[in-house]
Formats: sequence, C-alpha cells, structure tokens
Amino acid sequence: MGLFGDTKKKQPKDVVRECQTKLRQEGRLLDRQVRSIQREEEKAKRQIKDSVKKGNKEAALILAKEVLNSRKAIARLYSAKAQMKSVEYNMNNQLANIRLAGNLEKSTEVMKSMSELVKIKDVSANMRDLSREMMKAGIMEEMMEDVMSPLEEEEELEDEAQEQVDKILWEITSGEIGKAPDVSDKMPSVPGATARVESEEEEEEEEDVVEMQKRLAMLRS
Repeated sequence: MGLFGDTKKKQPKDVVRECQTKLRQEGRLLDRQVRSIQREEEKAKRQIKDSVKKGNKEAALILAKEVLNSRKAIARLYSAKAQMKSVEYNMNNQLANIRLAGNLEKSTEVMKSMSELVKIKDVSANMRDLSREMMKAGIMEEMMEDVMSPLEEEEELEDEAQEQVDKILWEITSGEIGKAPDVSDKMPSVPGATARVESEEEEEEEEDVVEMQKRLAMLRS
C-alpha cells in the first residue's frame, strides 16, 4: 500500500483494453466532427447555388473555398480514423500475445501509426498522451519530442488552390461557373463510399481476430 492508496501495477491486458477504449472514444468524436463538417458543407453548397442565381460570383467563390477547406478537413479526419483502426487492430495482437507469453511486446506498427496520429492537429494532444502511456507500458519505443509535435499545415500554392476552387464551383453549379476537371483527375472521394469501405475493413478485421483466437485455442489444446 502506497502513501496515496493502492499502487498495484496494472495488468498488461488492462493497459491494452484501456488503450482500445480511448481509441474508440476518440474515433466516435472524429465521426461526429465529420458529420458536423459535412452538414456545413451541404449548407455552403446551397448558398453557392443561391449566390450564382443572384449573380453574386464573389460570394460563390468565397463559399467554394469553404467547401475546399471542409473536404481537406474530412480527408484529414478519415486519415486519423484509419490510423486509429490500425492501432486498435494491433492492440488485439497484443492481447493474443499476453495470452500466449503473458507479457506485452513492442510494436513497430503501433509506433508508426501513433507517430502519424500525433502529427494530426485534430487529435494531436490526446494521441500524444496515449503514446506516452503506451511507451510507459512497453508497447512501443520512446519517441523523441520533436517526432511527437503536430505538423504545421503547408500553405497551398495559390494557383493550385484556385484550380481546386474552380473545380468545386463547376461541380456544384453543374458547369455554370468554374472550370471542368481534367479527365486525368481523380474522382473526389464520396463519404458514403468511404464509410462502406471502412465497414468492410472492420468486418475483415473481426474475421482476422476470430481466426487468431481459433489458432490460440488450438495451441492451448
């Protein structure tokens, strides 16, 4: 018994489950952020159409920039969510290792994903704290403080940004204003399609975990 109560060290499996819980909580927050940004984007799209009808192209241009920033933010959040899924999946591997060997193993995959997460400003603070917990628990090597600092967003070249804004205006106004995208341009990602892909990936991950559990059962029998 310590000065401040029970100082019993946490069991490895409890550490892993706590990490998983924090990742899921953060993932739900990201989902809410995405939905909020998408609602604002839809509102901006309607305002662009109204502005074009009224002949106010300057207002439409400003709103198109807002849509562009919204899409960048959503892409950033989806990237964070994917990295979190990767870490969560590796936490399942840690649980399997605990059952077999009774201890945690350092994971380069977890370290890579966490080093990416701490650089994304939307989740940087929480992921930095979680990284320190993982380092203390022995799940990953210690990262240098400069690696754990969020990246500053690079300013886009004005011509590039304007080209993207023109494409957004073309898309939303059905070609009334703006500029048609080149045939070689990639199609914009569709949130619904992304969600379906994420759902399929989750199912595959669950299948992998079940398969891993079966193998563990065979090893113990």
